[in-house]
Amino acid sequence: MKKIRICGYYPGVIGRITELHAVYYSENWGFDVTFETQVGLELSEFMKDFQPERDGLWVATVDGDFAGSIAIDGREAQTDGARLRWFIVHPRFQKAGIGKALMSKAIEFCKHVGYAKAYLWTFQGLDAARNLYERCGFELTEEHRIIQWGQNINEQMFALNCRCSDASGQHLQDV
Repeated sequence: MKKIRICGYYPGVIGRITELHAVYYSENWGFDVTFETQVGLELSEFMKDFQPERDGLWVATVDGDFAGSIAIDGREAQTDGARLRWFIVHPRFQKAGIGKALMSKAIEFCKHVGYAKAYLWTFQGLDAARNLYERCGFELTEEHRIIQWGQNINEQMFALNCRCSDASGQHLQDV
């Protein structure tokens, strides 16, 4: 049986998160180098300014292998809401409950620190992720067409009312 572990930052994980995003979205969606550079830059800035009482980073490993990540960026939590970022599960480990476990950690953190709202940006076509977001209580609040990362995509914003009982993360048990 494989051992799934969720931890925080460890040396090299910024590169692993960036690499998985770059490879996955290039191979599956045709995203260009601007996507990888944006992920790497923004993730590095986030980690440089990381404050554990405000921000969260959770990394999943399976038998010691990097399997996925999720983060909560709380820098704008009091105005725009806490931003859920860098949520990804390596295709080799999808459908093993890792996404559900990572999402649970992120929502739990938002509720624990008292954030009223969490939101994320994604794009149309990531159906399994959208299904998980909606089961967790996120609702589609905005969408528009953009040309970004070498592609024409329908960008979507999902938001979660962290103070609503429906957003308690209890939905995660049913995923």
